[in-house]
Amino acid sequence: MLVDLATVALTALGLYFFVAGTAGLLRFPDTFSRLHALTKADNLGLGCVALGVALQATHWSAVLKLALIWVLVLLAAGTVAQLVARAALGAAQDVGSAALGAAQRDAGAARGDAAGAGPDER
Repeated sequence: MLVDLATVALTALGLYFFVAGTAGLLRFPDTFSRLHALTKADNLGLGCVALGVALQATHWSAVLKLALIWVLVLLAAGTVAQLVARAALGAAQDVGSAALGAAQRDAGAARGDAAGAGPDER
């Protein structure tokens, strides 16, 4: 009876963290905030759900499998979040440098500078 109550409580807590992570994914403004909210909340949510299910396991092998799944998801989520963040940072820098170059070129053309002129116009 007490184990069943703990299972329900841990599973509900895990569900709460999953919903919180999803809300962060939908509500936060940029990629990096979204990744942070999603990876932290989902990892904690999965841990709570795995612990709740482990309380109902009849063999230690099932508990070990649940623990292994959780550890592998922790490692995979951190790695994937790092890769997505690096790709987003690289894309933001590429867009920023292209926009900066275009703005400098336009400003030079407005002043009539040779720096604003194209290679054929110098």
